[in-house]
Amino acid sequence: MLPLSERRPPGARRFALSAWLCALSLAVLAAVVLAVTPPSAASASTTTTTTTASLTTQVSNTPFKARENYYCTRIPALVTSTKGVLLAFAEGRTRLATTGCHDVGDNDLVLRRSLDGGATWQPLQVVIGGSDRLAHGNPAPVVDAVTGRITLLYSSSDWNRDEANPKRSGFPRTVHAVHSMDGGVTWSPSVPQPQLKATGWGWVSTGPGHGIQLNRGPHHGRLIVPGDHTAGGDTTAGGQLYLSDDGGLTWKLGAGSEAPKSGAFPGELTVAQTVDGDVYVNARNSEPTRCLTNEHRLQTVSTDGGGSFAAPFTPVRNLDTSPVFGSLLRLHAEDQDEKPDRLLYSGGARLGPSPLEDRRELAIRSSYDEGKTWETVGTLVSAARTGYSDLTVLANGSIGVLYETAGNIPHGNVVFTAFTEKDMDAARTELRRPRTADTRERPAGEAGNHAVVHGGARLGTRLDGMAMEFDGQDDYLRLVCSPSLRVDDKDFTVTAWFRHSATTGALPIVWAYGMPGTDPLKKGRHFSVRAEPGVGDVLRATVGTDIGSTEVTLPSSYNDGAWHHVVFTRQGLTLSLAVDGAAPATATMPAGASAAERNLTPGAEFNIHIGARPDFPNQPAGVAQLFRGTLDDVRLYGTALTAAEAAEVKAGSLAVATDKEKLRLGFTTIW
Repeated sequence: MLPLSERRPPGARRFALSAWLCALSLAVLAAVVLAVTPPSAASASTTTTTTTASLTTQVSNTPFKARENYYCTRIPALVTSTKGVLLAFAEGRTRLATTGCHDVGDNDLVLRRSLDGGATWQPLQVVIGGSDRLAHGNPAPVVDAVTGRITLLYSSSDWNRDEANPKRSGFPRTVHAVHSMDGGVTWSPSVPQPQLKATGWGWVSTGPGHGIQLNRGPHHGRLIVPGDHTAGGDTTAGGQLYLSDDGGLTWKLGAGSEAPKSGAFPGELTVAQTVDGDVYVNARNSEPTRCLTNEHRLQTVSTDGGGSFAAPFTPVRNLDTSPVFGSLLRLHAEDQDEKPDRLLYSGGARLGPSPLEDRRELAIRSSYDEGKTWETVGTLVSAARTGYSDLTVLANGSIGVLYETAGNIPHGNVVFTAFTEKDMDAARTELRRPRTADTRERPAGEAGNHAVVHGGARLGTRLDGMAMEFDGQDDYLRLVCSPSLRVDDKDFTVTAWFRHSATTGALPIVWAYGMPGTDPLKKGRHFSVRAEPGVGDVLRATVGTDIGSTEVTLPSSYNDGAWHHVVFTRQGLTLSLAVDGAAPATATMPAGASAAERNLTPGAEFNIHIGARPDFPNQPAGVAQLFRGTLDDVRLYGTALTAAEAAEVKAGSLAVATDKEKLRLGFTTIW
């Protein structure tokens, strides 16, 4: 995994600290599962060293609302017909008691058409499903410019044969096609496409999102729709391209890839034709152990019109995002419209491994070299939690994006927004958040656990050195998941210098992983250290496992405005919390029946927060658990330090248990 320090694009400048304000002013949302009314597309103003403008939209509305016709809607796809009709597709998911909004459910494919560029939408149409309980999914429309025919490829499965126990295993997934010759008003009967599922494939899918038509080169007129699959008894996986050379009437398999599912492999591909006639392919990195990478997109090209991939998929560098489907769009080709070559990509701009927590901050980014590099400056479409998205060019030349969003999860509603290229560019801002370095000694080639800086956290001072200041409004640091930040069921120590004078609230110093009291229980795995001047005036440290939480407290929050050094240790089952070298308070956590019941770290992906509770910025109304004050020299060790070793750390030694040191944030720079 590339350390974050190695991911700063060439020529990127250090951020002027006084000018780095909050790039995303995120509203605190109500703690509900879904907000039927989604956040405004321009709900956050942005202030950076690049621009102070927010995105001006022509249209912003919600063609598919949760709880309206379906329990929820997901998986948007968007195309513009040859006559300028806008077609927005999605999966309408009917809630089964066992599935909710899950992929495995009673899912229809639904459509809404707009004759005025998305300002208004015609009534919902059920294109596929309605009268059955099959799981239809992944709508992938493509338009033939010659005939005007719109072809919709999609996937289906009988996952719900047993509604009490719907599941993927044991039920084949198949590809189908329907067509419309009247801009989506009517649709042909569905036709199975067995030739699009190779022998040995298990899972097979289409898109999601729009396909393309090649408009140059020897395969001019060819339609291409991407897809993905699994094979080898679900041990391998890859991406493929579906091809049509007769306007969508018949289809065949084209390029394909195969890789072990134990490592990085492509899923949910999106495609665009390059100006030299190649097909650029950008895909979600479906690496199963998401903590192993900070590169959540993969790419390759086809040089023969989609017949084969010219090279294996490789990571897309310097594109901060999360595991999510994103969309490509050809905006300009200089030899056709006399404007600089430009590709657009829509996708979340928050770096992180979680397909739930880190799907936020939908943005449009540009490439001016046919996908070889992507600019870190782009346009924020929505600062809220957002999921899948799809792009199109409207009949008037504006840009339309159809995307998932909701309240405190990234999907449920499907929103449409349109804006001009001029307004998009006027709102360009630096999307890459600054970092502060992990300065511990580590073997050559080992990634550093550098922290992502959120809000306006800035460098201050402690003694004759630097420290990090937090305003208690939106400032915090986030350590993106990496294997070296796991503590599991082992001993560990957290140390930090802190200073504050707050008289109310709860001020997290360090909060790792999840939160107690959440469902499922393993999401409650965590450890934390927080000052609580407003909750009994204590300093509290907690750990959480699958069988419950344990805490230890000291009878002061140390809110005297002076610097204090905290040490929190787990050794075996004993927790100890000490400040300024004084005698520790101790507590004993339950042994459980196995090591798994003493494990503090989630089995999957996670983040570690410095200065915030993990649910910020989606904490319930009235809750604002953010640190107000200054922190310095935050360290994490994979061992229980002795009192003598803790004293050395307090004295500033950099030579303590270096072979067990997992993190050292010295706050010397922000870059």
